[in-house]
Amino acid sequence: MENSKKKVSAITSQEVDFAAWYTDVVKEAKLCEYSSVKGCLNYLPNGYAIWENIQKRLDAKFKETGVENVYLPVLIPESLLQKEKNHIEGFAPEVALVTRGGGEELEENFAIRPTSETLFCDIWKNMVKSYRDLPLVWNQWNSVFRWEKTTRPFLRSREFLWQEGHTLHATAEEAEERTKQMLNVYYDFVTQDLAIPLIVGKKTDSEKFAGAEATYTIESMMKDGKALQSGTSHFFGHGFPDAFDIKYLDKENKLHSAYETSWGMSTRIIGALIMVHGDDNGLVLPPRIAPTQVMIVPIAQHKEGVLDFCKKLEKHLNKVEIRTKLDDSEKSPGFKFANQEVLGIPLRLEIGPKELDEGKIILVRRDTGEKYTCPVDEVDTKILDIFIIMQKEMFEKAKKNLKTNIRTAKSIQDMIDIDKEHSGFIKAMWCGSEECESKIKEETGYGSRCIPFEQETICNHCVYCGKDADKMVIWGKSY
Repeated sequence: MENSKKKVSAITSQEVDFAAWYTDVVKEAKLCEYSSVKGCLNYLPNGYAIWENIQKRLDAKFKETGVENVYLPVLIPESLLQKEKNHIEGFAPEVALVTRGGGEELEENFAIRPTSETLFCDIWKNMVKSYRDLPLVWNQWNSVFRWEKTTRPFLRSREFLWQEGHTLHATAEEAEERTKQMLNVYYDFVTQDLAIPLIVGKKTDSEKFAGAEATYTIESMMKDGKALQSGTSHFFGHGFPDAFDIKYLDKENKLHSAYETSWGMSTRIIGALIMVHGDDNGLVLPPRIAPTQVMIVPIAQHKEGVLDFCKKLEKHLNKVEIRTKLDDSEKSPGFKFANQEVLGIPLRLEIGPKELDEGKIILVRRDTGEKYTCPVDEVDTKILDIFIIMQKEMFEKAKKNLKTNIRTAKSIQDMIDIDKEHSGFIKAMWCGSEECESKIKEETGYGSRCIPFEQETICNHCVYCGKDADKMVIWGKSY
């Protein structure tokens, strides 16, 4: 367990300053850095590799449900955005406009896409005539641009990477079913692959996506008790399609409105990975998502046979699809250990002359520092067994943190008192009034995260106004 107690000097302790710790980890792990374009990031190889794995695994899950990938333009004519009033009003402060091109003023301004609902509807209006043309279940992997005032690596930047799914259906029931289906895809991916526990529910009307009839969300808790919205799925009803005059003929040749959904997950989920699992030594990545799962560190690599054996082992492990790298640099073993820990590589293999003589390999877990010894010919099986244990125990550890830091309030004073002593989420009843919701945030700093699907009856009155209440809401401070 010694390794779990060491600390990289360049990384601020979480207990001293969690925000500084986060920034230090991003920097020391070389995940990204700010570019010369204010508020925009350069995604470095270590950070982008995590996103590539997220993209690969999530894309496969999408396609299992019948999703097809497309790609639409980055520019949106301003007139298209104006077609859905609630949508453009919600995004207006964040929209960046292109007003000149080719050295001349444009006849119409173009928005750099903040999201693509209008683009999808613009193409669908020419494609959908009959019930036979539905459903359309599309997704695109792209970047979007929003003129954010305050930015932080991964958590909030002006340009960020994401996927945005957009679907069109013949009935509201089909659209609602797809909305919840994709939320479940996100839930399974985040809990199983990222080992992050979640609270799942519906956003309040004041927090739902601009133009949506309903927004469903997965919410995660960071180690400092703050919430991070980790993925959302929206039911739009027929508002967008009607605005674009998208209608279809049914089997009886009657004209009907179509129903739309949209769902997205972005690179901010990398921020969740960092803040849910990381420690004072750097990243701690779950094996399923780690770009490099195993780092081989030779001990006394100048000794005869050590480096040759390590190279053969690296080749073998990669051949059996265990993502492995060999650190054969001239740095000391201690430096290599620290580097592997900063990068969050799940497992380290230590091999020196002694291990070669005995036909054994030392394996060290990144998350706990626990050491194992196994025979060379059993290393494949041992690694995979450890990965299963790690994935499960990392999830359980994060789940314990989540459960421990959810508290219950029956009055606004309860919320204020809890905030003085603790960080985390608060469960409290709510009457449904946006005024009460706003006042709670104003007086406590706790905003509504969601109305969870798993409801409890804490009491029968609203935490703020005292009137009858039948909705239990999760409240929290957020990134």
